[in-house]
Amino acid sequence: MSDKPAEEPSSTPEIPDDVWEQFARDTEREIRASAPKEPSARAREVTERLKQNESKAKGKGKKGKRQEPEGWRTGPAWQEMNGRARRRRRAWAVLGVPLAIAVVVVAMKPSLIPGDPFHKGGADSPDAAAASPLAPETAAPTAAPSAVDPETPTLDRPFAGSPALNWADGAAGIVLPQAKAVGAFSKDQVQVALKQAETFLVDANLDPKTIAGARPAAALAVLDPKQPNLLTRLNTSLSTPAKTHDPLQMFSRFDPKQVRLVGDVVKTRGRITFKAGEHSGVAIHADYTFVYPVVRTDGSVEVTRTIVRRVLDLELLDPAHYQVTTGRLSVDNYDAEFGNTACEVYDGYFHPDFPSAEPTGAAPTGPTTDPYDRSKAIGEGGEEKTCGTVSRT
Repeated sequence: MSDKPAEEPSSTPEIPDDVWEQFARDTEREIRASAPKEPSARAREVTERLKQNESKAKGKGKKGKRQEPEGWRTGPAWQEMNGRARRRRRAWAVLGVPLAIAVVVVAMKPSLIPGDPFHKGGADSPDAAAASPLAPETAAPTAAPSAVDPETPTLDRPFAGSPALNWADGAAGIVLPQAKAVGAFSKDQVQVALKQAETFLVDANLDPKTIAGARPAAALAVLDPKQPNLLTRLNTSLSTPAKTHDPLQMFSRFDPKQVRLVGDVVKTRGRITFKAGEHSGVAIHADYTFVYPVVRTDGSVEVTRTIVRRVLDLELLDPAHYQVTTGRLSVDNYDAEFGNTACEVYDGYFHPDFPSAEPTGAAPTGPTTDPYDRSKAIGEGGEEKTCGTVSRT
C-alpha cells in the first residue's frame, strides 16, 4: 500500500486554522508514541542470551531431548511483526485523516448528517413526542385527539399508546389566565380567587395523598363553609360513601389496598376561565381531564389507566350582597365522567379494569365513548348518564 493516499478534490467544509493545528499536534504525538523504537542495550543483551540458550537446546535435541518449535518464546520474527504493524498503522492513518475531519465537521454542525443519528429514537418516537408537550388549551377542541399507535403501558412508560403522552404533567397543566378586575373585585382579589380554584383542582385530583384515599383537606379549605349543606355533603361522601353521596364526583381516589399510582405523574389537559358572574361575583369555570396510570398492589406489573374528566363552576360572591365568607369560593355546579372504572360500585374509590383480570362491578349498559374526547360537553345529547365502555385507555 502506498504511503500517500491519492489526492482528490476536497469535499469537506473548510476547517478553522486552530482546529487543523490541534489535529496536526495530536497526529504527530500519536505517530511518535506508536512508532517502533530501537531496542536498548539491555534488551539486546537479553535477546543474545536467549539465542545462545536456544542453540544449546537445539544441540541437546539431537541427543533425544524434546525440541521446541522455532521462535516459541518470541513469537513471529521481530522484523516481520513490525512490518505488519507499520502497514496497519499506515492504513489507519490514511483512513483516519478524512475520518477526523468528518468528526470535527459534525461536531461543529451535526445537521450535516441526515437523520441526526445522535437523536435517540428519532423524531417520531414516543419519547420525542413526550419531550414536546402540547401548548396549553385555550378553547374547546373541535375533535377528539387523533388515534395513536397501540402500545402496552409499562412501569417505565405508563402513558405509552395514550393521547395523554404529550399532555402536561400534573399541576403544570393548570394554567391560570391573567387576572383583571371584575365588578366589585380588584385584580388582586381575582388573582387570589383563581389561585384558590387551582388549589382545589390540584388537591382534589393531583395530590398523591388524595389519590391514595386521604381526605382532601386543602381543597375543602377554599370552599365557603356558609354555603348551605355543601361541606356537610362532601364530608359525608368521604366518611360514608354511597350512590347518593359519592366523593368521586368531586375527588379522584383509589383504594390503596388494591391499586397504586405508577410513578408520580398524572397527565393533565384542560382550561380555566373567569368572567363576571350572574350573582355580582366572579364566575370561574374549569374543565379538565386527568389520566391516572395505576398498577395492582399484589406484585403485578400490569399497568392500566383511568381517565377522569371534571367540569367545575366556582364563584367568588360579593359579601356586600350575600352572606358569605370573605375570600372563600362557592360551588355553582360540578359534573364528571369516568373512563375505565367499575360500574355501580359506590365505595368512594375508582376500580379500574386490568386486561388480564376479570372485570369488577356491574356489566356496562351505556354506549362506548372516547374518554379523551374533550370536544363535547359532559352529557351532551340529553341522554341519561349511564355506565358504558371506553374505546381506549
